[in-house]
Amino acid sequence: MNETATADDPESEPLADAGSIADLSRRYPVWLCDVWGVVHDGVRANPATMQALARHRSGGGLVILITNAPRISASVLAQFDSFGVRQDCFDDIVTSGDVTRSLLSRWQGKPIYYIGPDRDLGLIEPGSAQFAALDEAEAVLCTGLVDDETEQPEDYDGLLAEMRRRELVMICANPDKVVRRGKRLAPCAGAVAERYEAIGGTVEMAGKPFAPIYDECLARACTLRGEQVNLDDVLAIGDGLPTDIQGAADFGLAALFVLDGIHAAELQDHGADRLVQSVREKVPGIRLAGAVPQLTWQDARHTVKLGD
Repeated sequence: MNETATADDPESEPLADAGSIADLSRRYPVWLCDVWGVVHDGVRANPATMQALARHRSGGGLVILITNAPRISASVLAQFDSFGVRQDCFDDIVTSGDVTRSLLSRWQGKPIYYIGPDRDLGLIEPGSAQFAALDEAEAVLCTGLVDDETEQPEDYDGLLAEMRRRELVMICANPDKVVRRGKRLAPCAGAVAERYEAIGGTVEMAGKPFAPIYDECLARACTLRGEQVNLDDVLAIGDGLPTDIQGAADFGLAALFVLDGIHAAELQDHGADRLVQSVREKVPGIRLAGAVPQLTWQDARHTVKLGD
């Protein structure tokens, strides 16, 4: 890939027609779009982003929302009303909770210790697992911190040490380490899982950046379009470098990096070009279709245009 180019660089090879989102809509008929940090910020939806997604659909495109939420898709859909997410801006939604159920299936009927808030308990299918105290558990399910408003991942170090002593597998339902909630970043299950792996614990995950959630998205896309979907026709959109962007690279998808999400502080401190450069350094092999502060249809002026 060439060095990052700007609108004033005549030697650059930009996306067609100034690299607008409309161009990406024509180039990639299937969009896999992140939710937290792109469609909404955990408090309210982004109207311009919803309009862009709806415009893509109105032109014949397909939008599948892909999220590391540790809940099944029906639960996430029910939450959309409180954020103001419009139903016309997507065709389907796949969650980390959906694909985590497959990881839980081999523990059916066995005692499991649970780490997370009560709101995520719907992830467990009735009769599929039995909750137990830690000293009786054969595995641990982590959907997040019990209270991510007051706790930090290091608060769980004592518990993680005991889990490691007993050699328990942690099933992490949300690989995200942080999520944007309004103006703050709230810690997620992925940060707890990272600390468990650091002391030698075994962690299993199926959400972004891991393949199962992308396999499910592609299967849904094929069903909705009634035909096989080529990976070259798919654009992954997201604000998370270690999840959305890394997942796209690992799965062989082009990616649109939304800068003003969980990396907003880095964008403010270092600028767009440096943030995009960090993607190239940390995610070798990524096919970066572009980078924008937010996903909007008309405002192509702020698109960071990239060579092939």
